Amino acid sequence: MKKILLILAVSLLLAATAFAGKSYVVSVTQIVEHPALDAMRNGVADRLKEKGIDVTFNVHIAQGNSATNVQIIGQIMGEQPDVVLAIATPGAQAAAQKIHDRPIVFTGVTDPVDAGLVKDLQNSDGKNVTGMSDFSPMDKHVALIQEIVPSTKTIGVIYNAGEPNSVALVSALRENVAKAGLSLEEATIANSSGVYQAAKSLIGRCDVVYIPTDNTAISALESAIKVCTQSQVPLIVGDVDSVARGAIAAVAVDYYKMGLQTGDMVAKILVDGVKPSDMPIEFLNDLKLHVNKKAAISMGVTLPESTISRAAKIIE
Repeated sequence: MKKILLILAVSLLLAATAFAGKSYVVSVTQIVEHPALDAMRNGVADRLKEKGIDVTFNVHIAQGNSATNVQIIGQIMGEQPDVVLAIATPGAQAAAQKIHDRPIVFTGVTDPVDAGLVKDLQNSDGKNVTGMSDFSPMDKHVALIQEIVPSTKTIGVIYNAGEPNSVALVSALRENVAKAGLSLEEATIANSSGVYQAAKSLIGRCDVVYIPTDNTAISALESAIKVCTQSQVPLIVGDVDSVARGAIAAVAVDYYKMGLQTGDMVAKILVDGVKPSDMPIEFLNDLKLHVNKKAAISMGVTLPESTISRAAKIIE
């Protein structure tokens, strides 16, 4: 019996030693840099570090350029990583179309089924792709707008019609706006430089401007903030990280926490050898309300005490 226990102890020690000396490469494709996407990337890195997994990250940012987004995949294929981490829909789609011999883990993808990444949320098609969805609760977003600006009759939305995630979000927004008895004005953009003019075009046509988790629009959020501040039109957003940048409020997932949970998925693939096809799509249902008092004042809004009292984070 002692001999068996000794053999078992030695085996465990050897396994631990082998794990300690193992290093991995994770190649990251990210469509743009902005706080929400960066928070997910940082969350993944922190979770893997917390687990003691030695990982080298090769980070590639497309800066919102579609051609660069595709070129990055060629670079990643040359790196031969252990896992491809695709942050947001455009990078995930480009990776899934070209890379078939490496595990792909996406995060921050609004509708992975509609984006063609997986057949269904159970991930039953046997592909090398899995990950996390951040589909926004549009009913709660519309309700928040009505709570903060009760006189709202028309909502203006800015989004990139070339981003599949944004198309899905605005489709859901239309349904919920109609259910609430409101109307919707849309301003589409092709790149981040169009955000300022899109915001200007909505002034006089809406009571509130709303920006969903659109990567292109959020990367140039300051342009919309400038217009809304000058015009005294409230700006509500779809991600909490944008509230600290100057939007009035958002109720959404914590993208850093989403990164931590995505990191757990990456760890299962790297260390436990789990196949992406055996991992259903995951969600983070822990919604948080963030409000920015200073932004509200600058845009001519008085935040209701009921809103402030239930906020997880208040920016003075």
